[in-house]
Amino acid sequence: MLTPEDSHHQELSIEAPGGNEVAVLPWPLMLRQRVHERMSGNRRYPWLVLSVSLFGLFSVGCTITILSVSIPRIAEDLGSDTSTVTWVVTGPLLAFAVVGPAMGKLGDLYGHRRVYGWSMACVSLFAALTAVAWTAGALIAFRTLGAATGAAVGPASIAMINRLFPRERRVQAMGYWSMVAAGGPVIGVVAGGPIVETFGWRWIFAAQVPLTLTGLLLALLVLPETERREEAEFDVAGAVVLALGATSLLFAINRGPLWGWSDPAILATFAIAPAALLLFLSIERRVPSPLLPLAYLRRRNFTFAIATQGFTNFAYMGGFVITPLFLESVFDYPETRVGGLMIARPLVFAISGPLAGYVAVKVGERISAVAGASFVVASMVALASVAPGSSDVVIVGALALSGLGLGCSSPALAASIANAVDERDLGVAGAFQQMTAQLGVVIGIQVMQTISVVREPSVGEVAAYGEAYLLGGAVAALGVVTACFVRSSDRRVEGVPLAALDDDRSPALAR
Repeated sequence: MLTPEDSHHQELSIEAPGGNEVAVLPWPLMLRQRVHERMSGNRRYPWLVLSVSLFGLFSVGCTITILSVSIPRIAEDLGSDTSTVTWVVTGPLLAFAVVGPAMGKLGDLYGHRRVYGWSMACVSLFAALTAVAWTAGALIAFRTLGAATGAAVGPASIAMINRLFPRERRVQAMGYWSMVAAGGPVIGVVAGGPIVETFGWRWIFAAQVPLTLTGLLLALLVLPETERREEAEFDVAGAVVLALGATSLLFAINRGPLWGWSDPAILATFAIAPAALLLFLSIERRVPSPLLPLAYLRRRNFTFAIATQGFTNFAYMGGFVITPLFLESVFDYPETRVGGLMIARPLVFAISGPLAGYVAVKVGERISAVAGASFVVASMVALASVAPGSSDVVIVGALALSGLGLGCSSPALAASIANAVDERDLGVAGAFQQMTAQLGVVIGIQVMQTISVVREPSVGEVAAYGEAYLLGGAVAALGVVTACFVRSSDRRVEGVPLAALDDDRSPALAR
């Protein structure tokens, strides 16, 4: 993929007999350059980049979990068993978390639009292969490879958006980014069942191909390229060791309930994770171009913001997965009714995320993050109190609190992380944010499910789910504590209160 700057070096020279050389620019590059120059001069260009980036983010993220509601049907279709086909969901989740930091660093080194484009192209390819998968093994492989290559879209989009928006306005943009990043997979889960029942699971990925190709075309025309850092080398050792540690931890947590927590393989993989972390830190201290500059770990808006995202996502997604099981088994609700109740959470997230970005400009990132984490705690406590006889209004209210919590906290935390690092490291910072949130998601889902199953024989089904929710609330409470250490950004521009400035007149946005 060529930048406008690169295109100057890709001219075709045509020499006519008896004439001078005429430089001709290939028409696709010329079209891209003219379109980009015209749009980049518009004061609304940052918002256009945001829209295009989020379109691509949604086209990649909406299928990460979409097959979770159709595992038995897929197993029957491919002549496999549900235990094997479960990896259709688990594999992409693991790949998305593990590969993210390396993808983010590649964008920092070689240009985010370039990496974003290659990522979208690969997602389109693997979506097409998924649609024609002939065995369960092929399906799992294509879904995992699609998620691994698609993991670059999130960090690259964060980096490009944050480079265009000034530091004091990033929280607004991150409100929309958080809405799409979290809402895409949730919409996939909610919509997956009806789509599969009506059209079949293969058509989901057949439809994803033109969706991602459209996103790729828009990216080539609209998105800005970032500079390449020719002097820096990719930290292969750090990336491999970090991936090994994250994979070991996630694998142990995922397989522990099935194999038994005392199984030697589970104990071994649990032991690998901290050892890999220590080795990673050792490598990062020595290499000239580390995957993650360790100095960022001493910056509270980086470390505490990332920790808060991990803690709140633990409860948020853990509660999201066990709630349908709770309502179906205890309340005997049909799937359609459960889906109608569950939509309250992503709906509130979709509304509150962008609004919270604007509110955070006035009240600061710390207050927004603390309030958001507190809403998640309140949601878990409210869900723990639900029992047979509770009205649907109580259930919807408790779920809505979770959506409100992540909607309030996610934009503020994402902006805090971006403002804590140098612009040249925005990609890897966004990737570590994505990895930590995904770790929280996977661990929360597995631990809260395990608690609800293990405690049922002792305390009964309702109380067992209640204990799982309370555990989620306790972990989210840790997020409240870590959010208290996040510093709010300076919300003044050249001595003028930011709240007094109109978006369109912001000198930073108008550049």
